[in-house]
Amino acid sequence: MIRILGKVDDNNSKEMELKGYQRKDGRKGIRNVILVAYLVECAHHVASEIARPFRDDNVQVIGFGGCYPNEYAAKIMKQLCAHPNVGGVLLVSLGCESFNRNKLSDAIKESGRPVETLVIQNCGGTSKTIEKGREWIKNTLEAFKKTISVNISVKDLMIGTICGGSDATSGITANPSVGLTFDKLVKNNSTVIFEETGEMIGCFEDIIKRAETPLLAKELQKALDKAARYYTIMGYGSFAPGNADGGLTTIEEKSLGAYAKCGSALISGLIKPGDLPNKPGLFLMDIVPDGEPRFGFPNINDNSEITELIASGCHIILFTTGRGSVVGSAISPVVKICGNPDTYERMSDDMDVNAGKIISSTATLEEVAEEIYVKVIETASGIPTASERLGHQESVITYKTFEPIGPNCLVG
Repeated sequence: MIRILGKVDDNNSKEMELKGYQRKDGRKGIRNVILVAYLVECAHHVASEIARPFRDDNVQVIGFGGCYPNEYAAKIMKQLCAHPNVGGVLLVSLGCESFNRNKLSDAIKESGRPVETLVIQNCGGTSKTIEKGREWIKNTLEAFKKTISVNISVKDLMIGTICGGSDATSGITANPSVGLTFDKLVKNNSTVIFEETGEMIGCFEDIIKRAETPLLAKELQKALDKAARYYTIMGYGSFAPGNADGGLTTIEEKSLGAYAKCGSALISGLIKPGDLPNKPGLFLMDIVPDGEPRFGFPNINDNSEITELIASGCHIILFTTGRGSVVGSAISPVVKICGNPDTYERMSDDMDVNAGKIISSTATLEEVAEEIYVKVIETASGIPTASERLGHQESVITYKTFEPIGPNCLVG
């Protein structure tokens, strides 16, 4: 059981003594999840049935539904299976899909985690594969009882943020509160990631000014210009009917709210999904595919973006919403921050923080930011979030294409 050992104190370097899990690559996890990972949609049902009896044992399902190979999907799967919150992996293959299961298994084994691969066609079908999978999980859970926990600190944490179901309250309550929380995390040497470049139209100039180096500023400019071009070609801006129903008027207004989540720190680097930040600080993730549009909208749903943030190492996701959202995730907990007091009242079972108190004049931005910060520490200590208690384990991997980031994208 992970627990808080010390006092939460912004001015005390010894404040964050939490208990976590040491991984071979030097990173530390706040959960010890067993993943059941399907490698094609045809194996999805079998993977889910294997995991079903172990819902209360931190056994979770992820997967890639496509049969045609995709380097992006392979990278994301590898990074998810080697995430610091993951302790072991069971791969479930139909047998004739194009996903390179042996390469993935070797990478997981190299990461120091137990791994097993079940090929449904070789195991004798659905029932026999489920039986074998459940037996492996039972044995692995028993072995986990011998796991020795280690001390971790806030500087070991990586936190991501996205917004979903935004309305007119998001940009004046939940989002700027997360921005202040990000500033505090950066001050305490955490690593934080924001993304949604397609939802920052109109904020480009300010983003570029915050780059740590002129060379990074040029990379940020290219990434933001790419996002604007991508959406122009697709004929669709990242502005949904639900945003308008919630009182937002333009993409520029939505952009200002979305941008507020990243706080005011200098930007230390630009990464793409599955890339790992090279130092503490604030990073922008470019989720828009490179090249000509091929695979549809880059932000097909919130869960794909959450999955990408987790693939880049995020232990926790801060999710802001005004209209209301129920999504959680596999692997890394989601902290739901509601900006609208009416939505919070209707959907309080799904929410962790009521940022709508700012509108109700019962709390300030700074007070809500402090509440979010404490919630991060509590979540890292093992206390489940609302989406964890409700059993949410959404995970989506799509088809995309990316070129590797260049040397100017990471400072230092």
